Amino acid sequence: MKYILVTGGVISGIGKGIIASSVGTILKSCGLHVTAIKIDPYINIDAGTFSPYEHGEVFVLDDGGEVDLDLGNYERFLDIRLTKDNNLTTGKIYQSVINKERRGDYLGKTVQVVPHITDAIQEWVMKQARISVDDDGVEPQVCVIELGGTVGDIESMPFIEAFRQFQFKVKKENFCNIHVSLVPQIMCRCSSPLETSVKEKISMFCHVEPTQVICVRDVSSVYRVPLLLEDQGVVSYFCQRLSLPIEVRPRKMLTKWKEMADRSARLLEHVSIALVGKYTKLSDSYTSVIKALEHSALAVNHKLEVKYIDSADLEATTLQDEPVKYHEAWQRLCSSHGVLVPGGFGVRGTEGKILAINWARKQNKPFLGVCLGMQLAVCEFARNVLGWEDANSTEFNPESTHPVVIDMPEHNPGQMGGTMRLGKRRTIFKSSTSVLKKLYGGVEYVDERHRHRFEVNPELTHHFEEKGFQFVGQDVEGERMEVIELEDHCYFVGVQYHPEFTSRPIKPSPPYFGLLLAAAGKLQSYLAKGCRLSPRDTYSDRSGSSSPEADMSELRFPSLSLD
Repeated sequence: MKYILVTGGVISGIGKGIIASSVGTILKSCGLHVTAIKIDPYINIDAGTFSPYEHGEVFVLDDGGEVDLDLGNYERFLDIRLTKDNNLTTGKIYQSVINKERRGDYLGKTVQVVPHITDAIQEWVMKQARISVDDDGVEPQVCVIELGGTVGDIESMPFIEAFRQFQFKVKKENFCNIHVSLVPQIMCRCSSPLETSVKEKISMFCHVEPTQVICVRDVSSVYRVPLLLEDQGVVSYFCQRLSLPIEVRPRKMLTKWKEMADRSARLLEHVSIALVGKYTKLSDSYTSVIKALEHSALAVNHKLEVKYIDSADLEATTLQDEPVKYHEAWQRLCSSHGVLVPGGFGVRGTEGKILAINWARKQNKPFLGVCLGMQLAVCEFARNVLGWEDANSTEFNPESTHPVVIDMPEHNPGQMGGTMRLGKRRTIFKSSTSVLKKLYGGVEYVDERHRHRFEVNPELTHHFEEKGFQFVGQDVEGERMEVIELEDHCYFVGVQYHPEFTSRPIKPSPPYFGLLLAAAGKLQSYLAKGCRLSPRDTYSDRSGSSSPEADMSELRFPSLSLD
């Protein structure tokens, strides 16, 4: 096993996650099996109880792990499936050591940071590094480890000491460290390429060879970072430093990566999506949602514009208090090609989301509701079509006489962490004419990731279906509503799950892909052609060359092919 530790200096948020993901991508393109571990020095057990304004979105894994958003980067870049133990926190380490102490595992010894905490960190990393993250079940050969925060932080010290010891335990030829620093104007983040003299100065003071100082300048897309690293000889360095079994040969994966980055820079047509949510002041709150939109926009050859709208700004109280903000919010909504209402928690802004959904339904605008977005679409239809004026979720109005969204029986209201319906669950399609089923390639079921405490009230669904509001996807037992579609609408879809968590750059998520197709005016043509796009609409660069046909088959839709 080869271990590559990525640390950061100067400031937090320097780009360690993208560097770690890019290094892994390069090595995977060379035919190696790569896994990744993210270490977060905070005391929380996991990210499940964080506000999105604290650390950005909470990313959900197949096994229900609620983890740091950097694991989403790893999965998207490397196209792997991680588990909750790939995210290590101070809380998890101390919890495991304290549990051992309570069981008497330390035989009466004084339990200390060194050696007990540091040993526990090393044991966790060595064990988790060998867990397969690919579909073929093969044990990884390389583990990329990102240490969150900044070297020098008090909370990082036990991890720094653990890896100081670790390098000797696994031997020099199996361990190396990438340190990401900032050069205002090491791997080095800066706005423009470093001059040779600057690299030599860094080399001298950091006690490394000049060839080991890599410049990661600002680029137009994060997809260019792996290419930037490879151009500076990173693969050759790893081959020599870690004795990696890599042959010098063309790397098809990076070729696709380059084509994708080049196409992204040349897109001319634009498509705009209104993202109506409550955490719009911090884009990291919706990282996976934005990435899923970007993947789908690229697949239909359009440049994406996301119009962030704070849902509270659409409400009547804003019209009274701040009329300019109110009218600006509605102008952004009405000028968009499609509407997305993502997941969320809490009552603030829910009425504004319902107003946006109402507008999309009546104006025949493409709409996608995710998790809470789907639940609020149910509330909107109940109020304005079924005539149930007080229809609501019991999360927001426990006294509603029409509780169309209800608390799930297994939800434990007394404890917040880890009490939701989490992780990969199966959804069975109940309709052969479902648009979403066609977008998934005509499959009978899909496995997608969930994170919710409330569900559509199954006792009331027949009222909706009589009016053309269809529940086309349900759980295995047929008790939980998973997918909604509205008849006679260009694209009105809601999903209880979070499809953005499994979207990939060349495998866009079908619900998001459908939204972008509809917003770009291509959905009906796509469906009419048997779920196929013409070369102009897909991964062609319009210059006579296009991605290999195999790349198209790697899209999530098995029937997708070039004309």
